[in-house]
Amino acid sequence: MAKKLKKAVESMESMMSPESIERSRKKAEQEIFKIKLGLLREKRGLKQNEIKNFSQTSISRLERRNDIKISTLVDYLHGLDMGLEIRTYPKNKKIKMEEEVLLRL
Repeated sequence: MAKKLKKAVESMESMMSPESIERSRKKAEQEIFKIKLGLLREKRGLKQNEIKNFSQTSISRLERRNDIKISTLVDYLHGLDMGLEIRTYPKNKKIKMEEEVLLRL
């Protein structure tokens, strides 16, 4: 199944411009992110109206947003009694870093 899916994606991408492929991948990543936010909350056994410092309506909006401020994400995760780590890396593969930088919020 995974091979068929990969082949289908490759077939569709062969008909698209590099810019269009990039836009599509970015949109897919945003959708996956939104799904994961809701799944995190559900795995913690919490309903939208049970998260500290947020109303049910604001959680619903937050879990549907395409873009979210890091400070809002940190507040949301704190409401789930969770933390956040951000790993930094160079986009240019030619740049060598001695040490990975991990940010904890």
